[in-house]
Amino acid sequence: MLSFLIALAVLILGYILYGGLMTRIAGQDPKRPTPVQTRADGVDYIPLRPWKIFLIQFLNIAGLGPIFGAIMGVMYGPAAFLWIALGTIFAGAVHDYLSGMMSVRMGGASLPAMVGSQLGGGVRKTLNVFTILLLTLVGAVFVYNPADLLAGLTPEHLDRTFWVAVILLYFVAATLLPIDKIIGKIYPIFGFALLFMAAGIMVGLVVHHADMPEIWEQMYNHKPNPELNPVFPMMFVTIACGAISGFHATQSPLMARCLTNERYAKPVFYGAMVAEGVVALIWAAAAITFCHGYDALQEALAGGSPAPLVNDISVGWLGTVGGVLAIIGVIAAPITSGDTALRSCRLIVAEAFGVDQKNILKRLIISLPLFAITFAIMLLPYDVMWRYFAWCNQVLSVFTLWTLTVWLARARHSASDRRYLVTLLPALFMTMVTVSYIVFAPEGLGIVLQGWLGVHTAYLLALFVGFVVCCAFLAIFRRCLKSNSLKPNAL
Repeated sequence: MLSFLIALAVLILGYILYGGLMTRIAGQDPKRPTPVQTRADGVDYIPLRPWKIFLIQFLNIAGLGPIFGAIMGVMYGPAAFLWIALGTIFAGAVHDYLSGMMSVRMGGASLPAMVGSQLGGGVRKTLNVFTILLLTLVGAVFVYNPADLLAGLTPEHLDRTFWVAVILLYFVAATLLPIDKIIGKIYPIFGFALLFMAAGIMVGLVVHHADMPEIWEQMYNHKPNPELNPVFPMMFVTIACGAISGFHATQSPLMARCLTNERYAKPVFYGAMVAEGVVALIWAAAAITFCHGYDALQEALAGGSPAPLVNDISVGWLGTVGGVLAIIGVIAAPITSGDTALRSCRLIVAEAFGVDQKNILKRLIISLPLFAITFAIMLLPYDVMWRYFAWCNQVLSVFTLWTLTVWLARARHSASDRRYLVTLLPALFMTMVTVSYIVFAPEGLGIVLQGWLGVHTAYLLALFVGFVVCCAFLAIFRRCLKSNSLKPNAL
């Protein structure tokens, strides 16, 4: 229990101290007009109350990620607790806060526009395509699980196909209607429910703390085949939403368009990510505590999905209320991630082609092809969709972190101003993680390399390639700094 409390304290202190540093680096200014004050359109740029924005942002970026990812990731051992706490403070929350602030400063710009402003038009065009594919993939991935659960809870004639159709129709409405009509009304409720459930599970942890292993105990990888599932890089991709996730940078602009004052940026962007880290920490600890050890946890996860275990923990520790909250969380959380993914997708396409979004017909014309792509992706096997979503998600975080690094470097006051280090270091780390993962993992090049070279040699090659790519990116960045080719810009 002591190690859990230390990790929790790290997250809270990190929000206060490191979050404060981020506000100073970004020059957070309560007097500066925000996009909603200069571009209000009654559709996407609509003022919302700060507490609503926080809960919407939290639900947008969370979904089931900090629950499912943390439960599966804790099988890598106590290193999972370290990554959740330190990754959230020094990588994920920095990534979310600065991408949110950059969007605010650029009038509510979407991620590809932000990337293009710093890395060039060619990168922007590439990222437009990549982000649209990723977001439609998110929309497709987060349909089947809630549809299956709803089919199991309703009469037999309301089968999976029926609920898939209902969820897709909801996606259409949430994508097209003004943000305050559906998202602004129901998201805060579900966001509060997700936090309330986590608080209840934490009470259960206090009651059953004797069964919780300390972080310094059994400090090794508990995956059944650790050679195929090394902590680095596999754990850092498995636990994404509980530490750092590129998907978040596509969601921050949604709330950047509704923020009424920059002073709310820290609690909304940095704070929502820290809240997600706390939720991930609670569920990681709950899984290992409820199962009384790693072996039993592995058996509980043998079916592939952590959903049954989430339900067992919720009902076992919280009773009927816990069961209801578990159902709400497992059904509502993925649906609310899917609809905002498609809404972000619409805005990215509209921004790329300069299409005004006040007219609902124009919104519909843009959205219909996106729904068609989502439906086509849904025809793929679910496990294939999920595997590719995992590493594509972290590729996006790498793009975002390098964009933020260049943005901060261009805002330097002098050669000794090294504010860019706060994003450069996580950018290098996540580049190493992502490239190594793509080379080694079965859903990347690993399916070929492991059979050709063997698992051990393929792993060493993956680390080598990841390191070389990191060095290349760092060399390019340093050359740009020394040559002063990074044109100055104000934050």
